[in-house]
Amino acid sequence: MEKIDFKGRVAIVTGAGGGLGRLHALGLARRGAKVLVNDLGGAVDGTGGSATAAQKVVDEIKALGGEAIANGASVTDFAAVQAMVQQAMDAWGRVDVLVNNAGILRDKTFAKMELADFRLVLDVHLMGAVHTSKAVWPIMQAQKYGRILMTTSSTGLYGNFGQSNYGAAKLALVGLMQTLSLEGEKHGIRVNCLAPTAATRMTENLFPPDMLDAFKPDAVVPAMLVAVSESAPTRAIFCAGAGSYEMANLTLSHGLHLGLTPDTPERLLAALPQVGDLAGMSVPGSGAGQGENEMRLAKAARR
Repeated sequence: MEKIDFKGRVAIVTGAGGGLGRLHALGLARRGAKVLVNDLGGAVDGTGGSATAAQKVVDEIKALGGEAIANGASVTDFAAVQAMVQQAMDAWGRVDVLVNNAGILRDKTFAKMELADFRLVLDVHLMGAVHTSKAVWPIMQAQKYGRILMTTSSTGLYGNFGQSNYGAAKLALVGLMQTLSLEGEKHGIRVNCLAPTAATRMTENLFPPDMLDAFKPDAVVPAMLVAVSESAPTRAIFCAGAGSYEMANLTLSHGLHLGLTPDTPERLLAALPQVGDLAGMSVPGSGAGQGENEMRLAKAARR
């Protein structure tokens, strides 16, 4: 088996002062990466801040014999993110891996949720990843090498009660990944997503007590290491939890050509089981795949 090794590589991990981010940073460091540990040091809801959390992880990495530096920037502040990336460049001269892990929760049902809480969650998860990716992109282009990982969620992929803001942000990260993977391909930049299931400070109350050990966040780290490795795929949605690993896809059904007549809405309603039948489903190579499928069906209907 190919050995996954990050010797000579430089990684930035956001939200790495605790939980899954801390384990990501340690996992990369144990395999040779120099790691910039970023964490605002705030509470689960994003309030407060302290550089202590990031520095503790740096101290752990150094105790293992690795190299690391701490950073307390908020990913919502693009100028601070640019300074963070420059900090890594000044220390080590390159950035090879970016793990976008920073996040907060402001859970409530949509009816009760304040728009400010909706917007803040989008700002941290989505715009935070946009800021960091934008800051490292020209560096990775120049190097002709880069690995970027977005942390998505089953909430984004499939929904979860009381998390409309979080789910919207997490699925938006999949959309960001889809396009960045296409644009980065010629520059040697590979971009993937990871949907973790783990008992952390943000989620431990969701698990039965007897399953907390099975869902320890350590079990997610192998998927992260693969997703940012030299042999990583691109445009993949890794799912990981409790030692199990899956891949999710946004698929397109084979579809049905109905044409356009006055009763097309009624015929479409009646044909929904056929239209939605996943037999022969595909994973389009890009957004153009939908149009290509519709063109194929329209041409076939003319014959």
